[in-house]
Formats: sequence, C-alpha cells, structure tokens
Amino acid sequence: MRAMKFTAVAAALAFSVSLAACGSDDDSSSDGAAAAPTMTTAAPSMAASTPADSMVNFGTGCAAVPTDPSDKGSFQAMAQVPVATAASGNPLLSTLVTAVKQAGLVDSLNSADNITVFAPTNDAFAKIPAADLKKVLADKKTLTSILTYHVVSGKLTPADLAGTHKTLQGGELTVSGSGEDFKVDGAASVICGNVQTANANVYIIDSVLMPKS
Repeated sequence: MRAMKFTAVAAALAFSVSLAACGSDDDSSSDGAAAAPTMTTAAPSMAASTPADSMVNFGTGCAAVPTDPSDKGSFQAMAQVPVATAASGNPLLSTLVTAVKQAGLVDSLNSADNITVFAPTNDAFAKIPAADLKKVLADKKTLTSILTYHVVSGKLTPADLAGTHKTLQGGELTVSGSGEDFKVDGAASVICGNVQTANANVYIIDSVLMPKS
C-alpha cells in the first residue's frame, strides 16, 4: 500500500516537472516572436529619411523672392501649387509667364509629373532686342520650341544638376558646375536654385536658352 502511494507521488512530481519544462519553452518562443517586430519597424524610418540639402534654396537672386509666406510669390506658397501657377506669383518671372500663356503651355506644365524648369528672369528676356522678342512671342511654334527647351524630365536636385539632360523640346542642354555655382549651356547662370513647386524643381536663370539648330 505504501509502495503504491510512493509510486503515485513520484509520477505526479515527474508530470509537474514535464509541465514546467514545456511552459519554459513556450515562454522563450513567445519572447522571440515579440522581439521580431521591433527589429523590422526600424528599417522604414531609415529608408524614409531625406537629405536636408535637397530642399535648400541657393543663389543671390533668391533675395528678390518675397519672404512673407502669405505672398503667392514666396517659396512657401510656390511649393503648394504646380509650376506655371507658381511662376505667375513670382515677381522675377512675369515675362516668362506671359510667354508660357502665349504658347498655350500653362496646362501642359501644370499637369506634368516631376519636371525641372530652367526659368529665365524678366532681365533675361530684356537682353533680347525688343523687336526680336516681339517677333518670337508672336510665333507660337518658335516660342513653344524655346520654352520646352527649358524643361527636362525629373525633379533634379543640386546634386543631380551637373550633366547633359534631354529637354521636352527634344534637344539636350548641358549644366556645368557644383555646389551653388552652375551654368546652363555655358551661358546662363543659376541665380536662384532648387525652388520647389508641387510638380517641379525650378532653377531661375539670367539668360534665355536657345535650342541648338
């Protein structure tokens, strides 16, 4: 009788040890599963980081851009609207806006997806003799060719700017330089660069570019 009781107690102890071992295994596997999401969630935040300098404006011409965020010509306001609309609020670009309207390119530029625009200032257009400028503005085909030569595909950051780029006109333009000093086609200087709009990066230049014949 005593032997039977001892056997029963021993069996119960063995069963308890077996349950404890199983519970320990379950706990460790549970801890391992809980740790995994912490490792996988770290990666997206690193991938989503953006270089700070990709948003910085540069150039002496930027001083002429309105600083009041409520002004539609300010950097902040321009960043909220597509490129042709943004240019219409900038006091440096009123002649360009007139030319874009004359060529019927407002909707095309505003609806384009991710482009870079080299935007000549009013002073750049003033370098063209008045009679010649008037003639160009009246010739829609020529005007369209000139304006689309100032547009390339892709939002080029300052780091991407130097090099040869195909224009919407079909020809190629070449940008040389680095840092905050760039020339386009060897003649036009970037006087205010990396201006953000909703669908484009804009580089304001001091001369009108002419397509190569």
